[in-house]
Amino acid sequence: MKIIHTDKAPAAVGPYSQAIVSGDMVYCSGQIAILPSAGKIVAVGIAAQAEQCCKNLTAVLAEAGAGMENVVKTTCFLADIGDFAAFNEVYAKHFVSKPARSCVAVKDLPAGALCEVEAVAELPKRKK
Repeated sequence: MKIIHTDKAPAAVGPYSQAIVSGDMVYCSGQIAILPSAGKIVAVGIAAQAEQCCKNLTAVLAEAGAGMENVVKTTCFLADIGDFAAFNEVYAKHFVSKPARSCVAVKDLPAGALCEVEAVAELPKRKK
């Protein structure tokens, strides 16, 4: 196992890693809309927060040697299921490979976030 950390995404706010590489797979912890340079959520509204979640996830995947196109499964959490359509518009721009997905509404998310996205990706095959 290899622990993944990048300063281009928010630091873990608990006893966990941003991601773990195990074999050919990258297991990413959930990302909320914390702006790394500010250390807090500054995005207002579901679309802006979803965009920041995806930027954070992109940074973690890049550090691991993968990209959004390598994601095979996501789990998405929404604070309000009424935000589903707006969230999907942003999600569709970033996850063009259409990975398998679960999306659920939850009572609350950390730091008052409106959404959280976690992902599992396959590392790209290296050319010999």
